[in-house]
Amino acid sequence: MKRKAAESVRAAEAQYPHGRAHDGGNPKGGDVTVPGGMSTYRIVVRSERVYVVQLTCLVR
Repeated sequence: MKRKAAESVRAAEAQYPHGRAHDGGNPKGGDVTVPGGMSTYRIVVRSERVYVVQLTCLVR
């Protein structure tokens, strides 16, 4: 999970290098499949944050 979160943050930094100066809307966010489950994230550009909104663990 940490690796996927770090990838999302790096991608957001590359796409929005001037986060606080951004005057458009926020991107859509998305779902990431991780071993044993999935996570849902949202990007808030102006506050320079990537939020993990939900973690889902599949129990066998």
